[in-house]
Amino acid sequence: MYFPGRFTYKEQSMQMSSVLAQAPTEESSSLTVPGATTPWSARVMVLAALFILVGIVWDISWHSTIGRDTFWTPAHICIHIGGSLGGLVSGWLILRTTLAESAADKAAAVRLWGFYGPLGAWVTVWGALAMLTSAPFDDWWHNAYGLDVKILSPPHSILAAGMFFHVVGGLLLVLAVQNRSEEASGAATGRWLFALAAGIKICLATIMVTEESLPNLQHSSGFYQISCGLYPFYLVALGRACKLAWPATTIAGIYMGLMCAAVWILPLFPAQPMLAPIYNPLKHMAPPAFPLLLVVPALGLDLIFRAVGRGRGFKRDLLITFLSGTAFTGLFLAAQWNFSKYLISPEAMNWFFGGCGFFTFADGPGPDWHQFWRMQSSPLTAAGVRTAWVLAVASSGIGLVLGNWLAKVRR
Repeated sequence: MYFPGRFTYKEQSMQMSSVLAQAPTEESSSLTVPGATTPWSARVMVLAALFILVGIVWDISWHSTIGRDTFWTPAHICIHIGGSLGGLVSGWLILRTTLAESAADKAAAVRLWGFYGPLGAWVTVWGALAMLTSAPFDDWWHNAYGLDVKILSPPHSILAAGMFFHVVGGLLLVLAVQNRSEEASGAATGRWLFALAAGIKICLATIMVTEESLPNLQHSSGFYQISCGLYPFYLVALGRACKLAWPATTIAGIYMGLMCAAVWILPLFPAQPMLAPIYNPLKHMAPPAFPLLLVVPALGLDLIFRAVGRGRGFKRDLLITFLSGTAFTGLFLAAQWNFSKYLISPEAMNWFFGGCGFFTFADGPGPDWHQFWRMQSSPLTAAGVRTAWVLAVASSGIGLVLGNWLAKVRR
């Protein structure tokens, strides 16, 4: 997975040591490394994040189709391979930097408890430890209480926190590589690696709110308020940090491609429920629901960035925040409201869209599969749209502040 080039990761760090002590700015050309190649560690970190995503999607499908049979399912093994792989690589980076004789290597790292390492490595190590800690807790929880009623049970919450920090650490590691490169041999690879890691992060964010985002809930006020409070933060922050031409659109497209792959691939594998009661006798692995059309508002965000520019300043950021929140709310509502009508219809029961295929073996078929839920308790009203818009503006503002910081990360 290592692509040789002119400079190694250590040589990059030595060239940067003289400038990392200065307060970095995004525009500072002295912080770039011409001709830099992408370190193998950054590639492995993204691969580890991909293992985690595949494992968690597989695990949800396993629970929905088969039920809980043993801790040592292939899905669990896939998750913990990803966690262990990222943790080991990060630990190696920290030890290598700490034991390095070169002061330049240490100057390009973050010091913690007497050890030196990249910022992303520290975050990933914490996430990997949380993931591994959740494993015996999850096994005990299932043995004591059986199948989870909710995705975010206590052990799954610890696992989710671990995965969050694991992937964030990988993002930071790849981001530092991207920000240290200019238009040279390693720049494009670093940008695409960051976009891939960002797309994986969006996937994990949508998975954590799956129970509030099913197609049957996509005419409810709660769904749009959750979406507007969550996704603009990620798209604006990651889009601001990514240096591709259409960053938010690319990241949202990667999210959609990864989740569509799960919709198309999982039903190819035969499986049957192994835990009673069985109300929906599935014959294959259950796919996730078709992904959200985040690519539509993401395109709007990119157009705003292009029109306003990437420079910073209070007035500019305030304008971007207002426009981004407004564009996300309007475009996402228009796209998802209409698309969800098709997703819950019988016509969507095909291999491409998956339709109602996400229902578990414990969900008995009925007319409610093709109806919108919570239309009485949480209808989408004008007041609900205003609340969603306020949340989107606030989420965009916080995301922009974070994105401006991410654009300066070098270590």
